Amino acid sequence: MVTTFLLAFALMLVIEGLMPFIAPRVWRETFRRVTELGDGQLRFLGLTSIVVGLILMVVVK
Repeated sequence: MVTTFLLAFALMLVIEGLMPFIAPRVWRETFRRVTELGDGQLRFLGLTSIVVGLILMVVVK
């Protein structure tokens, strides 16, 4: 269980690092736009991410 969690965390770090490595200007502009969103919009993005992740976990498993 711990190994699976660590592998998933490592994969997340690799995926998160791709955009700043490949296109730093685009990543910086996107990050700037995200910081300008309101609390409600950020919560909606977070909730959407959680739901999509849970659906993927159910479908894959």
